[in-house]
Amino acid sequence: MSERNTRITRFLEESGWNDAARASLAGDASNRRYERITRKNGEVAVLMDAPPDKNEPVTEFVHIAKHLRDTGLSAPEILACDTEHGLLLIEDLGDDLFARVLVSKPDQEMLLYAAATDVLVALHQTRPPSGLKTYGPEVMTNMAALSYDWYARGADLEVDRAKSRFMLAFRSLLDQHANDTSVLVQRDYHAENLLWLPDRRGVARVGLLDFQDAMLGHPAYDLVSLLQDARRDVSSDVETAMIARYLAVTDVDPEHFQTAYAVLGVQRNLRILGAFARLSMHFAKPHYVDLIPRVWGFVLRDLEHPALAAIREQVLVDLPEPSPALLQKLKDKCGKYPVL
Repeated sequence: MSERNTRITRFLEESGWNDAARASLAGDASNRRYERITRKNGEVAVLMDAPPDKNEPVTEFVHIAKHLRDTGLSAPEILACDTEHGLLLIEDLGDDLFARVLVSKPDQEMLLYAAATDVLVALHQTRPPSGLKTYGPEVMTNMAALSYDWYARGADLEVDRAKSRFMLAFRSLLDQHANDTSVLVQRDYHAENLLWLPDRRGVARVGLLDFQDAMLGHPAYDLVSLLQDARRDVSSDVETAMIARYLAVTDVDPEHFQTAYAVLGVQRNLRILGAFARLSMHFAKPHYVDLIPRVWGFVLRDLEHPALAAIREQVLVDLPEPSPALLQKLKDKCGKYPVL
């Protein structure tokens, strides 16, 4: 038995779950690993295994989960924790991810997305927890530039000077249109991180996952994450209705919010272009390349907003369209870039 498995066995014993059966669960794009733990009496929980040497501490998950639960939202209850060794035992919220439910029940799309939008409304009406870092214009500019660092790099383009010009222009747009950092943003708020819990009431019907990277950011950011989903097509009717739903019960200026939504859409999707290329080229996860065309489509659409006129032409010149040949090139480089 490896040292890590010995540590996990000891953790389960100390938590009173030593008699439980263990079964792997599908993970995400991170280095965390998950197992469903089932006691002989049928009680279940989820083991989160985040080795400290992978630089993904569980302390933030615990901190944010408490805040979300105190707000009345359905983040998993923390049943046991060993933060020093990166181990958590958390409430099992089930397997009904929005993405799975909507495959079998597409007619519930409006219902589920309305519930998810209401979660954001509720969350944005509360004071964020202390200690969060800020996801403001400087950080967002650096994140958007991942598209130059990895996507363009994967296309064998030399873009250092172009990247500098982009960052200068895009930082100015973010400062002008999306510099509000007043709310907690979960940053990966989408259909594969949300669970449908219909037996609960109100905003508690939405189970929340993968929020440990939360920061202070713009109120439109998680709505962009939800409605411009890299992994599934959200209908245009739902996107329009959810933006209207959010605006109807908040005091934000609709025009300013819509502009921020488009600017943040470009920011987020440029970041994802780079992140998905990096997941293939560095982390040897080529299946993320298949999602790039949808993400590129969001970039093109958001660039049509008048507020993005200053960078539209530059982005389209600097970054190539994800043709089948380019996508194959990114896959051919799978795992061949060991240094970030």
